[in-house]
Amino acid sequence: MTKTYDNCDHCHLPLPEGEQISSTINGQQMHFCCHGCQTVCETIYDAGMGGFYQRTVEGETLQPPPEIDSQLEVYDLDDVQREYVDDLGEIREIHLLVEGIHCAACVWLIERRLNAEAGVIDAAVNLSAKKLRLKWDNREIKLSQLMHYLGQIGYAAVPFDPEAAEGQIKRQNRQLLFRLSFAGFAAMNLMWISIALYAGADEGKYKELFYWLGLGLSTPTLLYSGYPFYRGAITGLVNRHLTMDLPIAIGATITYLYSCYVVIGGSEIAHVYFDTVVNFIFVILTGRYLEAMSKRLAVQSTQRLFDLQPKIATLIQDGEASIVPVSVIKEADLILVKAGEKIPVDGVIIKGEAVIDESMLTGEFLPVAKFMDDKVSAGTTNKDGVLTIQVSQTLKNTALGKIIHLVDEAQSTKAPIQCTADRIIPWFVSITLILATLTFMFWVGDNIEVALMAATSVLIITCPCAFGLATPMAIAVATGVGARMGVLVKHGAVLEILSSIRHFVFDKTGTLTQGKMLVSTFYCTDLNDAAKNIQKIVPSDESIEQLSESQNKIVNLACFLESHSEHMIAKAIVNLGQQYGLTRKVKLEKIKVQAGSGISAEHMYSQQQSQKIAIGTLEWIKQLAAKEDISILCSQLETKMQEYHRLGCTVVYAWLEGESICAFVVEDKLRPDAGDIIEQMHQQNFKLTLLSGDKQEVADYMAEKLGIEEVIAEVMPDGKDKVIQQKQQQGNLIAMVGDGINDAPALVRADVGIAMGSGTDVSIDSADVILVNGELEKIPLAAELSRATLTTIKQNISISIVYNIIMVPLAMAAMITPLVAAISMPLSSLLVIGNAARIRWRFKDK
Repeated sequence: MTKTYDNCDHCHLPLPEGEQISSTINGQQMHFCCHGCQTVCETIYDAGMGGFYQRTVEGETLQPPPEIDSQLEVYDLDDVQREYVDDLGEIREIHLLVEGIHCAACVWLIERRLNAEAGVIDAAVNLSAKKLRLKWDNREIKLSQLMHYLGQIGYAAVPFDPEAAEGQIKRQNRQLLFRLSFAGFAAMNLMWISIALYAGADEGKYKELFYWLGLGLSTPTLLYSGYPFYRGAITGLVNRHLTMDLPIAIGATITYLYSCYVVIGGSEIAHVYFDTVVNFIFVILTGRYLEAMSKRLAVQSTQRLFDLQPKIATLIQDGEASIVPVSVIKEADLILVKAGEKIPVDGVIIKGEAVIDESMLTGEFLPVAKFMDDKVSAGTTNKDGVLTIQVSQTLKNTALGKIIHLVDEAQSTKAPIQCTADRIIPWFVSITLILATLTFMFWVGDNIEVALMAATSVLIITCPCAFGLATPMAIAVATGVGARMGVLVKHGAVLEILSSIRHFVFDKTGTLTQGKMLVSTFYCTDLNDAAKNIQKIVPSDESIEQLSESQNKIVNLACFLESHSEHMIAKAIVNLGQQYGLTRKVKLEKIKVQAGSGISAEHMYSQQQSQKIAIGTLEWIKQLAAKEDISILCSQLETKMQEYHRLGCTVVYAWLEGESICAFVVEDKLRPDAGDIIEQMHQQNFKLTLLSGDKQEVADYMAEKLGIEEVIAEVMPDGKDKVIQQKQQQGNLIAMVGDGINDAPALVRADVGIAMGSGTDVSIDSADVILVNGELEKIPLAAELSRATLTTIKQNISISIVYNIIMVPLAMAAMITPLVAAISMPLSSLLVIGNAARIRWRFKDK
């Protein structure tokens, strides 16, 4: 007679009656419920990844392979991918929502299978979100092929849609809630039976009736509500892995079977424990449901960010406005944003002006006035006015889209400390079973019921869940908090590393300085003044009163003349004029640009009369003003400028024929908060280094103003990388703070790279932490957040250890009932979740 088998060797579901599907795989005869499971199993073993079946350690069985879309090739079209892929270049990246992921073994299998394919650069699975981040070379392999490979090993994938993912989580939680509700119903009814028995009914004629009612209520509860525990335990045993569901299943089964023996055997002295079985199943399911809800709340920051992205926009085409989905908006399109509406894309205002609420990006509650040529960001709100915006970035390429991407990436990564915790967890089950056995053997000689209850309590109360939740919960909360504060963390591991760093290396330009040229000081003298006193003026609101009529005139003319140039120094002088409100339009003719010298023009102050205006080098101006013989005055100015030249400042001279001459000192000024932040970091005993490509004397001057002791200057980009490497070789963990393209190699080399959000795309891509608004004050805040995160992780692990040290001996001493054990077991997990949530409250007002 042919031997029959009960369960499928792939998904472990019951085999159908009748036809058996079997195959010889890896030298063994294996049996399957369908041809799909057979194909998947054969594919897994053919790829050399049979270890997948030994890695299935979570409490759910595999499912038969889902049906694969027969038209996967449609996902190869650029028009389809454009909605999901950031850059349609040769190297592409996409997030896929994968059906069928249920445990760490699935993660292992998917990553191993896809990473083995030529053309796949990286495949990383986020277990909690059931998401796959896939990066591939579109020249070597197509997306449809990769999705087909996923189907071969039992997983169906579609491009990630946040609403679909949210729906999947809700369905899973709803199933758990149904089982919990059924167990709760049974527990409430058994409570009345227990009260009756404890009140004396166990000695009356209704004793057997109450026992049989308890059996009738507990049996379906054990089979339905307790099914996840049995499924996880059996799956683990089949794959030779002990899961935490096993001791729960053993405890429930032994207690239930003993109670059945009492009922069926008619024992007069023994007691039944149906209420205990149902109650601890109900309590454990309650704990798991609360954990599921808490996890969902902790990682909802990504979904909340998605909600900030408007779904529609008003597109202007051929002078007509029409409402369209944001997905069809392209770069250079024109969109209309009315008062009260959210801006759907990044762009530049080409018409109109308005006050914009940017608090979702900057954290600043005061709205910002925006005018023509100003940039606006997706997700911000137009408080008043009507804007016409030319699109510069759409969807995932917007500032909001990049924030969403970074937060999502950070929440899917593991910190090094989590690896240690993951290795500890498997030992818990073995130790639990040994302790339960020893407890039963110790008490069985005195009283079998005491031995049974004590052993069951040990099986239930020992819980490694807190170890598993310790790191991911803290990182999920911390990255969400960081995003709210304007600190984007790309990887969870960064938080652990950053907490240990005591040495920060700062770039100068654009990091400690504002990254733009400003007129810090200017000197003026009236040529008609007999004494020709040279007056020093430091721009401020008060200094406008110091300007004489001729000085006022030359600044206005210089500002207007330089407005014809795009040079950064010209913009600095234009900004000076705007600061003083000197933006009067004047009539200039014969505007000439002398390469390497400056710019000149004729100022027509009447129909017949004009005077020359020139801005540039001193030698060139001497030549233009040769008739006025201002050489002595120029020499005096030049003497005063020597100190500024030594400090690396740029000096530009302006001459207005017959009236005045000025010297503008142009420099990249320190950020207003730089001094305070450096002082704060000194107080926290951080070691600071200034690393710059600027001249040594300029870097020394800047470091002296800030109080930074170590200065390394005149360093080329590759030299910055070598400096970081040398410091690391000395045994230091280094954080590099920069903003420019030349900082990218050093940012990559550093243990933690921190980029200013106002910096270049290259530096941002190279960094591990991004300060969205380029605020230096966020650096010590990021360090504080990292320390708080690591402290929370250690506290969470300690909570689990202390819980087990206290509760397990009490259970072994028969001082805890299985019901109390069931109530206590989820507490450690809930304490870990609550402790992680404290990070959010700690930084609530920052």
